[in-house]
Amino acid sequence: MATLGNPKNTIEILNKYGFNFKKCFGQNFLIDTHVLEKIIRSANVTKDDMVLEIGPGIGTMTQYLCENAREVVAVEIDKNLIPILEGDTLAEYDNIMVINEDILKVDIAKIAKERNGGKPIKVVANLPYYITTPIIMGLFENEVPIESITVMVQKEVADRMQTGPGSKDYGALSLAVQYYAEPYIVANVPPNCFMPRPNVGSAVIRLTLHKQPPVDVVDQKLMFKIIRASFNQRRKTLQNGLNNAPDLHFSKEIILQAIENIGKPATVRGEALTLEEFAALTNELVALTK
Repeated sequence: MATLGNPKNTIEILNKYGFNFKKCFGQNFLIDTHVLEKIIRSANVTKDDMVLEIGPGIGTMTQYLCENAREVVAVEIDKNLIPILEGDTLAEYDNIMVINEDILKVDIAKIAKERNGGKPIKVVANLPYYITTPIIMGLFENEVPIESITVMVQKEVADRMQTGPGSKDYGALSLAVQYYAEPYIVANVPPNCFMPRPNVGSAVIRLTLHKQPPVDVVDQKLMFKIIRASFNQRRKTLQNGLNNAPDLHFSKEIILQAIENIGKPATVRGEALTLEEFAALTNELVALTK
């Protein structure tokens, strides 16, 4: 039975093992049963699912996942948490595999193939905030078979993932996430739902992966280079941003022609373009340099 959503039980486990939180791993454990239940519901975890959990901590959400999923694979970087997970908080569950490793070094696609027949898995996690973007982008770019990603992240990052042109939060992360998935903020979560309390607000966001990309682009990698260059120097015009990018090799004239071909003025900034317009710009640049 899941018991660690109760702060008293969490404190008992921490004291029993003399566990000290490590800032370098961004450890903030959830201590609110309502939030935990909301995450499981939002992720729509069923007995047909294999779930990947990143950073289980002492196993608070892992217990809920084990009770709702067919199988859970939990990847935990902190070796001091492994005895707590395997010898105590998850000992009664027979559908859990704990891996003591850095998630960025784990071949998730291989695990999905071996343990889930290559079918899409669900990712559910209370992510370490300092490494949220590399983790999510790694899952997308490594072509891991995933149905959805339901994660707790810093509220500011969640806002960035789902916003569009015209917002100060709009940027390369917004476009990358929206290329791969449909983002939806499930809930905002205040600091008092964690131990220790973080200094920022949090949010649960669900990313439902697209079956097909929402835009037609001839060179996806080039599009993301263009997107990054457009936002690296936000206050510059799109034309200057692309012209100054060291890994793009288009002449100023070609860049201007491509911008005009998609119906934008020479003075436009990258932050004004939608994902569809970035795809169109990429296609124009490729066509003009053939």
